[in-house]
Amino acid sequence: MIITEEQVLAALRNVEDPDLKKDLVTLNMIKDVKIEDRKVGFTLELTTPACPMKEMLKNACTNAVKHFVAADAQVNINITSRVTKPLDTTQLNAIKNIVLISSGKGGVGKSTVASNLAVTLAADGAKVGLIDADIYGPSVPIMFDLVGAKPSARETEDGKTLILPIEKYGIKLLSLGFFADPDQPVPWRGPMASNAVKQLFNDADWGELDYLIVDLPPGTGDIHITISQSFPIAGAVIVTTPQQVALADTKKGLMMFRMPGVTIPVLGVIENMSYFTPAELPENKYYIFGKDGGKELAAKYDVPFLGEIPLVQSIANAGDKGEPIAMDKNSPLSAAFAEIAGKIAQQISINNVK
Repeated sequence: MIITEEQVLAALRNVEDPDLKKDLVTLNMIKDVKIEDRKVGFTLELTTPACPMKEMLKNACTNAVKHFVAADAQVNINITSRVTKPLDTTQLNAIKNIVLISSGKGGVGKSTVASNLAVTLAADGAKVGLIDADIYGPSVPIMFDLVGAKPSARETEDGKTLILPIEKYGIKLLSLGFFADPDQPVPWRGPMASNAVKQLFNDADWGELDYLIVDLPPGTGDIHITISQSFPIAGAVIVTTPQQVALADTKKGLMMFRMPGVTIPVLGVIENMSYFTPAELPENKYYIFGKDGGKELAAKYDVPFLGEIPLVQSIANAGDKGEPIAMDKNSPLSAAFAEIAGKIAQQISINNVK
């Protein structure tokens, strides 16, 4: 029996994306079908390179062809991705998705989470930028070993000056810490600080990005409102720790994104410093700040719980060295950040096709 393209596509109509609730052919995720004797090849185009279900979908496609077309077919699937963007996005058109990383209070590891998520998405093949908008305590220069670094600039044809983000580990980076003396405080009033942060978006040459991660200041202030109302935001991620004092502030931060005039999708909650595991007892977990606070918060406000990050000294050490822990593929923490990044990218894709 001769295998035809029509048979292959008909078979693949039986494979549904579990998030988007439609089959892969209808979603236009099957490309370049090629058939040679018993060899069937095609491209599976995912909505993000960080898709946590890529292997499941690949196996489902292979099984569908063998079951509905020919059991002896040799199926070769090439996986690529085309990151989706909100359908009504017009501003900053070359940046597909702006993702805010927020926390209700300081000291919960928000900047560590933002840096490691950026590294993870870039390692998956996404085009990633990271803005350090925490103007009063910028961390990106330290976490990427760029203290003292100064971005360059270029002139456009119409005479405008654009800042060139610094590139490291495959990520385009900008921080107000690049423009200030690291040993001096930055005593800016609200409007001045907000305008400075807006310049990091509008006056920088970001090029094409799949994800622009924004590390917000802690709390709920001028900068949060300015960014939320000035740019098309794909969603916000909330970082907390398990103890009640952090959760109380986290609730306020989460509700801020649901206020009239802001209305930004909350992609989920990450619980940092969830438990302590001693290096000499890697199987033990000590919940020194309480247990399941972030999970219960996510359930109460009906948002996804994205995962737990343990309290491990190697995370802090890696950040202090300027090498985010997610770069160490031998570390179990790298896998934890990869799982969380996949869930975030997955949630963005779902929202973008609604």
